[in-house]
Amino acid sequence: MSAAVARRLRPASEPPITHRVALVSGANRGIGLAVARQLGALGMTVLLGARDPGRGVRAAYQLRDEGIDVAAITLDVTAQADIDAAARHIERQYGRLDVLINNAGAYYDIDEHPSSTAIDSVRGALDTNLLGAWRLGEALVPLMRSHGYGRIVNVSSGCGSSTLTGESSPAYRVSKAALNAYTRVLAAELDGSGILVNAVCPGWVATAMGGAGGRPVAEGAAGIVWAACLPAHAAATGGFYRDRQRIPW
Repeated sequence: MSAAVARRLRPASEPPITHRVALVSGANRGIGLAVARQLGALGMTVLLGARDPGRGVRAAYQLRDEGIDVAAITLDVTAQADIDAAARHIERQYGRLDVLINNAGAYYDIDEHPSSTAIDSVRGALDTNLLGAWRLGEALVPLMRSHGYGRIVNVSSGCGSSTLTGESSPAYRVSKAALNAYTRVLAAELDGSGILVNAVCPGWVATAMGGAGGRPVAEGAAGIVWAACLPAHAAATGGFYRDRQRIPW
């Protein structure tokens, strides 16, 4: 390997946390909003991605009132035009992206069964929960590569683990299992680049999707934020975690 190639492949040093820019998809409510709040409280600049611009702006105002450096960005992860526009804006406005939280999720079809669920629901779950993260990765990994640092966290679910079986939530379950597989192959590609890629299950959290009875949103968000802030010496990439502990794929 030539010296020039070695220099190009060598990861850059970790930027100070107050210099880092983070994008959180699906961040106008629930876990995404809690993650944005916690990242901002650490000193990061947070881009709050929301499919509905009005809701995104209102959520950003809320966090700004708490002293967080945050800006709303229109982001429907199923719309390539939104993703391309977001990538251009981030590069032009900030020149870097350090953290990508693929949080946007949908189609929690808990009452459906695999033999009878509507195929359109399956397509929708895959489009949002898998391909949304994939589209964002393709658009934004080059910006991370350009400065040799990045943390990508795919918000997954324990029901996507191959060690668990069940007939409920088939579209959601399969889409999260696919997201886990994507996490592993992307981590393998980026190994040694300074970009760490992991999946995190926040557990059962009391949100509009999860319903009442789950734990506080802030607790579920904490494990995601931990993975978004892993130090370089941890070298933890291509893993699946809940509450900072590795869990089986």
